[in-house]
Parts: sequence; structure tokens; C-alpha cells
Amino acid sequence: MTDDDVVRVVVVDDDPLVRAGLRLVLGGDQRLVVAGEAGDGREAVTVIERERPDVALMDIRMPVLDGLAAARRLRERGSRARVVVLTTFDTDELVLTALREGAAGFLLKDTPPDELVRAVHRVAHGEPMLSPSVTTQLISAVTERGVGRAPARAKLERLTEREREVAVAVATGLSNAEIAADLYMGLATVKTHVGNLFTKLEVTNRVQIARLVHEAGLS
Repeated sequence: MTDDDVVRVVVVDDDPLVRAGLRLVLGGDQRLVVAGEAGDGREAVTVIERERPDVALMDIRMPVLDGLAAARRLRERGSRARVVVLTTFDTDELVLTALREGAAGFLLKDTPPDELVRAVHRVAHGEPMLSPSVTTQLISAVTERGVGRAPARAKLERLTEREREVAVAVATGLSNAEIAADLYMGLATVKTHVGNLFTKLEVTNRVQIARLVHEAGLS
């Protein structure tokens, strides 16, 4: 295993026991290294800017500076760390705000350890990650504010048949690797199709793709 294979993570939570638990979970994977930790949002910004991790696991409710404000500050300062919000709360508004502030993932604290580790790897490789329950809830919330079935179908008509298959797979929450296996295509091809989806559907993340698929009645 080379240094390029290792994902560096900073853990941010105001509860020392939670931080210890996350270190234990992440430490069970040789490809993950906890590069630092912080107990509040202000400290998190300092640690993340110093350590330059690939991923930051960030609690929302913290003293001094909350996780959403910290994520915003990091984004404004050009940090390349991908922030995954880790919280006990899954309200629609929190998820939407986290995504607006540049979060690359939103996971609940009751996420099983193996799923948490898998999520960190996915985010480190550029794939947004949402807990399945959060994805369902968010799609529902965004759909209520959406544009309706006819406009959604009109957008999806811009896609090739293969791109539509990839869009439906994205809507089910599959990773690029899982889509490649399910649809019998190369990983590079999947990444190309997903990039085309962003352009043709005029969206910026996979949740928006899922919302359009849901509105169009394809899921």
C-alpha cells in the first residue's frame, strides 16, 4: 500500500467519546489514517487547514462554531478537504443547508461502522454520500419544491438510453463502482456518463439527479 492509497481523515465532534469511537472505527481500516481531531468548529478549521486531510467528519451541533459554519468557512478559504456531516439530526433543512455549504456527504451517527468506512472512501474519491434514509427524505422534500413530472421527463429526454439507465442507478444510491457492476460497463465509462448527466440535466450533485428521476416517475 502506497501513501497515495491512504485516505487522511480529521474527526470533529465536541464529545470526546464520539471522537474516540470514530478513531476506533476508522483505525480498523489500514487505508484510513486519522490525521487529527477537533472539539469545535473553530478548532476544526485550524486543524483541517494545517493537516490538509482528504476527508473531514464533522458534527453539526458544536460550541464556538457549529459544523455548518465551519464547512462554510473552509469552502470560502478554498480548502480541498471533503466534509462529511455526521449528526444525530436528519431534518430536511439541515441536509439542504449542509449541501449548500459544500458538504460532500451527510451521514447519521447510527450509520453502521462498515458503511461509515465505505462512505469515507467514496467521498475521498469524489463521490457524494448520503445515508439511504436521508436520501429518501431529501428527495421527497426537494420533490415537493420541484418542477413537476412533465418538465422532469423533458429533461431526461435529453439523455441517451444508456445515460438514463445510469441516472436511474444513481437515484437508487449506487456508487460508480456498483453501477459499473450492475450495468456491465467500465468504471471510466460510468464516470463519463455521470459527468454527462450533470451537464445535460443542469445539476450539480447526485441528489438532484435522483430528484429528477423521482419526479419523472422512473424510480
